[in-house]
Amino acid sequence: MRNTAKITTAVLAAGALTFGLTACGSDKDSASSDTSGPLIVAASPTPHAEILDFVKKNLAKKAGLDLEVKEFQDYIVPNTATEDGSVGANYFQNQPYLDDFNKKRGTHIVPVVTVHLEPLGLYSHKVKSADALKSGATIAVPNDAVNEARALKLLAANGLITLKDGAGSEATPQDISKNPKNLTFKEVEAAQTPRSLDDVDAAVVNGNYAISAGLKPAQDALVLESAKNNPYGNFLAVKKGNEDDPRVKKLAKLLTSPEVKKFIEDKYAGSVIPSF
Repeated sequence: MRNTAKITTAVLAAGALTFGLTACGSDKDSASSDTSGPLIVAASPTPHAEILDFVKKNLAKKAGLDLEVKEFQDYIVPNTATEDGSVGANYFQNQPYLDDFNKKRGTHIVPVVTVHLEPLGLYSHKVKSADALKSGATIAVPNDAVNEARALKLLAANGLITLKDGAGSEATPQDISKNPKNLTFKEVEAAQTPRSLDDVDAAVVNGNYAISAGLKPAQDALVLESAKNNPYGNFLAVKKGNEDDPRVKKLAKLLTSPEVKKFIEDKYAGSVIPSF
């Protein structure tokens, strides 16, 4: 049975940080300051927690690592919990997202080691190809700054739109210079993009949410991000100053081991790609 606490978005909104404190069984700084206890890692359910569970069940004991995994459905609490010490590390995000988060929220989270890439994809229940999208089609995109820009870049890379010169990691639909199909965009929470597929013509979905929804990015996506020179690799992260925690170093080594690489390749068949 998985030693994992599953937390819904509603519970998180109501008081996830309080949960984090009680779950740890001690004061809020214990997860990061007491290196003799278990390393508690906040993670998205798929594939992050699944990868961590593989490490816990198959590699951690031999390496002398006591690992505890806490699942979170959103993209905010894992960082705030890492910042306040409710957890010792997190594994769910990429560098552009973290840079934006630290800047806007004043947190001090830093990456430790990059583990994998989840290619962003465009999916539809109504058409079989991107070219088949009709004029005026509605596309759901994640509503957080970094993933929305990433979604627009995916559409631009596949000729559906053109972005203005200089549109970067905070691009929005206002940065579209050419829109030959007159696409309209519906901004929704990233976790809700798979659920929006029945209500829109297509949706751009993060890889982890696609997999959780039963989609197979390598097979089902109308268009899919290229892994080449991709800046969106997902990494293990900690609060600045905790990079040398011996537990973190052990986990970083295990997450980039040949065993984990094989697990990712076998389990996800190209929908999640090792970055090491």
